[in-house]
Amino acid sequence: MNTPHGPEQVPHDPRTEVSVRFALRSPARLKTELLAGLVVALALIPEAIAFSVIAGVDPRVGLFASVTMAITIAIVGGRPAMISAATAAVALVIAPVSEQYGVDHLIATVILGGIFQVLLSFLGVAKLMRFVPRSVMVGFVNSLAILVFVAQIPHLVDVPWMVYPLVAAGLLVLVFLPRITEAVPAPLVTIVLLTVVTVAFSLNVPDVADQGELPESLPSLFVPDVPMTFETLRILAPYALAMALVGLMESLMTAKLVDDITDTRSDKTREGWGQGIANIVTGFFGGMGGCAVVGQTMMNVKVSGARTRLSTLAAGVFLLILVVALGDIVGLVPMAALVAVMIMVSIVTIDWHSVHPRTLRLMPLSETVVMVVTVVATVSTGNLAIGVSLGVLTAMVLFARRVAHMTTVEKIADADTDGDGGVDTRTYRVTGELFWASSNDLVHQFDYIGDPENVVIDLTDADIWDASTVATFDAIQQKYAAKGKTVTIVGLDGASLERLRRLSGRLGGEN
Repeated sequence: MNTPHGPEQVPHDPRTEVSVRFALRSPARLKTELLAGLVVALALIPEAIAFSVIAGVDPRVGLFASVTMAITIAIVGGRPAMISAATAAVALVIAPVSEQYGVDHLIATVILGGIFQVLLSFLGVAKLMRFVPRSVMVGFVNSLAILVFVAQIPHLVDVPWMVYPLVAAGLLVLVFLPRITEAVPAPLVTIVLLTVVTVAFSLNVPDVADQGELPESLPSLFVPDVPMTFETLRILAPYALAMALVGLMESLMTAKLVDDITDTRSDKTREGWGQGIANIVTGFFGGMGGCAVVGQTMMNVKVSGARTRLSTLAAGVFLLILVVALGDIVGLVPMAALVAVMIMVSIVTIDWHSVHPRTLRLMPLSETVVMVVTVVATVSTGNLAIGVSLGVLTAMVLFARRVAHMTTVEKIADADTDGDGGVDTRTYRVTGELFWASSNDLVHQFDYIGDPENVVIDLTDADIWDASTVATFDAIQQKYAAKGKTVTIVGLDGASLERLRRLSGRLGGEN
C-alpha cells in the first residue's frame, strides 16, 4: 500500500520479502493483500475463458487451471505476489494436442510439461537469467504493456456505444481515486461501481457471462486416459518440452520484473520447480496448465500494492468462489470495467523513461536496437518467450561484433639476435579478447612473406577464450612454417595458456 511519502515500509524477513506472518498481523497489509487477490480473480475470469478457446477446450478447463495454478504456486513458488494461471503462451503451444488427440492427451501433456519444468529447474535453467541484458528486460516490459493494451481492442470494436463512456469513467476512477484515498484498491472500486451502474440502468453492454459458461461444481481429480507407451511419449514430449520452456521463460522473466519493482530478491530455481509442481497439480485436476500471468501480476503488484504470497493464494481462492458459488453475480460484471483496469495496467507498466527522446539520444544504438527487436518480435508474434529469445540473440550478436572490433595487431619491434646487423626477429603485440568473432580475421594480420625467420607473438594484453582462436593460431604457425619460419607465442598465463597448450595442434587442419 502506498502512502503520500511512497510505498508503505514494512518489515522484511531474512529473504528480503514481506512475510505472510507480518501481513496476518497487520490489518492494513492484510486488507491490501486480500483485496488485491479479489481484483486479480475478477480479471482472470475472462482471460481464462479466452485462453480455453485458444486451446480448444471447455472454459471450465481454463478456469480450473487458473484456480489450481494460483493456489499451488502461492505455496511452492519462489516469487511472492506473482500470479500464475492459464496463459495464452501455454495455450498456443498445447492447442495442437487438443485438436489432434483430444483433451486427455492435452492433460497428459500438461503433466509431462510440469515434470520437465521440475527437471530443468534442478539442472540450473534459472541461472540462465543472468544472461538476459537490461535492454531485453526493458523490451520485455514495454512489449507486455503493448500486448495487454492490444488484448483489450476486441472488447472495444463493434460494441454498443455505451461501452466507451463506461471505459472512460473507469479510467477516471483509476487515475483520480488513488489521489483521494487508498483505503480500497481503485480497480475494485471501478469494477463494483461500473457493475452497479450497468445493472441499475439496465445497460445493454457485454459482460463476463457473454464470454463463456462458468462452472457449477468444484474441480475433481482427473487421470488422463492415454496409453502408457513409448509412442504416446514420442507424440507428447515435443509439445510438453515446448510448454515447459515457454512457461519457465515467461515465469522467470516476470519474477525478475517483480524483483525490480519491489526491490527484493526471489529464488528463481524454486520458482522454476514450483511452476512445474503447479502444472502437475493442475493437470491432475483437469486444468490446461499455465505459467506467470504478466498482466495480472502487474495489477497485483504495481496497481494494487500486493507483496506477499497471501495475495496469490487469495486470487486462487476468490476465483474458485466467484466462478462456482457466485457465477450469476460475476456474470453481471461489464467487460468495460475489466478493460479499463487492464488499460491502466498497460499504462503503468510501460517504461516511459526508456522511450523518452532524451533517453534514446543518450542510449548506445546497440541497446536501443535490442529493445526494439524484443518489442517488435513479441508484439508481432504475441509470444513473450519468442521476443525475449530474439532479443537475447540480438544482444549477443551485437556484443560479439562490438568486442570483435576492439582487437588489434601491432608490430612493436624488429631485432638482430645473431649480431650480424640484419633483422632476424619480428615481434607483434596482439591486444583484446580473442574468441570466434574477434580472431576470425587474425590470420590475415601478419606478413608471412616479408617477416624474418623468427616471429614472436606477444599476447600479454590478450586472452584466448575458445577453440576457434587456438585453431587460428595453429593456422598462423602453419603458414609461417610453410615459409620456413618459426613462431613463438609469449605472454599468456592462467586459463588462456592452459587452453592453448591443451588444444593447440589437436583441432584439425589449417583455417
